[in-house]
Amino acid sequence: MKRFSGLFLVSLLSGATTLGAYKLFFENDGLFSDNTKSIVTTAPANYTKNVGLGAEAVDFTAAADNAVHTVVHVKNLSYRTISNPMLEYFYGYKGGQQQAQVGTGSGVIISEDGYIVTNNHVIQDASELEVTLNNKETYKAKLVGTDSKMDIALLKIDTDKKLPYAVFGDSDNVKVGEWVLAVGNPYNLTSTVTAGIISAKARNLDQKGIQSFIQTDAAVNPGNSGGALVNTKGQLIGINTMISSMTGSYVGYSFAVPSNITRKIIEDIMEYGNVQRGVFGVEGYELNSTITKDMKLSTSQGFYVKKVDKNSGAANAGIQQGDVIIKLDNTNISSFVDISSYVNTKRPNDIVKATFIRNGKAMEVPVTITKNEFVNAELNGIIFENLDASDKKRFHIDYGVKVKDITNQSFMRYYNALKGNILIAINDAKAVDTETVANIFNEKLSSESMVELTMINKRGELVKFFVEIK
Repeated sequence: MKRFSGLFLVSLLSGATTLGAYKLFFENDGLFSDNTKSIVTTAPANYTKNVGLGAEAVDFTAAADNAVHTVVHVKNLSYRTISNPMLEYFYGYKGGQQQAQVGTGSGVIISEDGYIVTNNHVIQDASELEVTLNNKETYKAKLVGTDSKMDIALLKIDTDKKLPYAVFGDSDNVKVGEWVLAVGNPYNLTSTVTAGIISAKARNLDQKGIQSFIQTDAAVNPGNSGGALVNTKGQLIGINTMISSMTGSYVGYSFAVPSNITRKIIEDIMEYGNVQRGVFGVEGYELNSTITKDMKLSTSQGFYVKKVDKNSGAANAGIQQGDVIIKLDNTNISSFVDISSYVNTKRPNDIVKATFIRNGKAMEVPVTITKNEFVNAELNGIIFENLDASDKKRFHIDYGVKVKDITNQSFMRYYNALKGNILIAINDAKAVDTETVANIFNEKLSSESMVELTMINKRGELVKFFVEIK
């Protein structure tokens, strides 16, 4: 990384700008206390299979009737300022008119006291959130927390009534070819149910392999985002998130965040205020017949370990280059997406049982999941950390990173001005979390000569720092 120097502090609007524009209804009513209990209801394991049943032999009515009462309509109200470039250019006119924008999607009630899971993109940049139940009752909603990487958000509505809620099924147990229902509000058509089958599991739609989706051919259209994907028992096995389309409408494939990953994200938000991500600690590739033959391996199914990360759980457990991982606990492994999908349901310090092939022999070791390497991000001696729940509540924000420490002596005169500030943007890029910030620092700043850091200071004022790159 290039060397950074020359830190300059500029106060935006004379340092008087407050956080009003950044308030996103982030109130938690004590949700993050140490005695927090899970709000998620999980169905017992089901070991029976529906084999050889055609659509006409499967009764969808009970599952549909149960699911439609747990799915809600989510309305996102936001504002943007409309400017007139011609007036600005010729007359220096700086005025603008605020225009309301309304976005809609779906959500799933997951507790009788009003917790709702939806997609992050459904509620992104919201000034107001409104939820309409299947019985047409409408409530204002508060944002509890989000995970932009897996596109999950948790909302809360206040009601004295006991609400119908979805029971979480085990998404690891679902089978390709299994019947599913997608429930949501496409094109504002409320309580819409479509049927299909699971087309694939652990579908990777991210170059980093972070994402792991259930693919289905149940019809999903704009407005379905955040809705429920349920099995024939009515159990929630996924949150509908996106479609694959050149037209913007459904053309045959849709994707859902698996329920096991969704449940873990929700529990992390409730207990910690952010998502606790761990890593297994290996790099490599999926085996195929050519690789198996060239390397003279005894199996053609599994994940070939090309590199083991230093000090990772895998390294500490004795996994080596050349090993072929075939299972984590009882989950079969054939690709890195399989590994990341399973690890995404775990937290740092959780232990998984890894089965692998070495020199033709099956071996088994316990592997402790370690913390994600992006616990902190550093910009030439300015060290950032992820926000905790108290920071988010205090500043009414749901993203950003906090200045944890300063180690660069040339910046020490700014120590008091910087320490504890919340970084929310780097140039025009949102500083979502430390992983995002680290990626921006490492990949996107090489061609810049000056970097603009937008921050919230300890008084709640919006300020900007400029860092010169030499």
